Amino acid sequence: MKEHGIIFNAEMVRAILDGRKTQTRRIVKNVIPDNGIWLKKPTKTRSGTTTHILDATKHNLCPLGKIGDRLYVREAFKAGVCTESTIAYKATHKPSDLEEGWYEEIKWTPSIHMPRKYSRITLEITNIRVERLNDISNDDAKSEGYWYGRGGGVPDKAITPSDQFPTL
Repeated sequence: MKEHGIIFNAEMVRAILDGRKTQTRRIVKNVIPDNGIWLKKPTKTRSGTTTHILDATKHNLCPLGKIGDRLYVREAFKAGVCTESTIAYKATHKPSDLEEGWYEEIKWTPSIHMPRKYSRITLEITNIRVERLNDISNDDAKSEGYWYGRGGGVPDKAITPSDQFPTL
């Protein structure tokens, strides 16, 4: 079993902590659909698009590891807030969390620079599959942390989770 870092923005970290995010998608590079590794014939979905399912576990296509590996979440943070041992996380930080007299605005360290020792969330890879992004189902989009109500208003037109997914 190996551990790998995975970067999430503040909104996705909150979705993980709230239990709304149970899946993540990452781009698989250098996959050619005609190279014989697709498991089933192309089929049309209800929306008229073509779908393929790929067995990523047999072809080592997951850039984050394999089933059973662990992912430590890298997020924006600030070490040494108030005291040397205090760590603040942008996703859940509230100004009221600071000790009285601490008025300096926090300069967040980007998630890409978070060392393993500061990570507070560890995830386990339980399943790997490769699919075309356009084939995302509404249930999968919800498992990605999509939440309709976060915009604070009613959209001009109906928006499905798959329409919203690219903004995550």
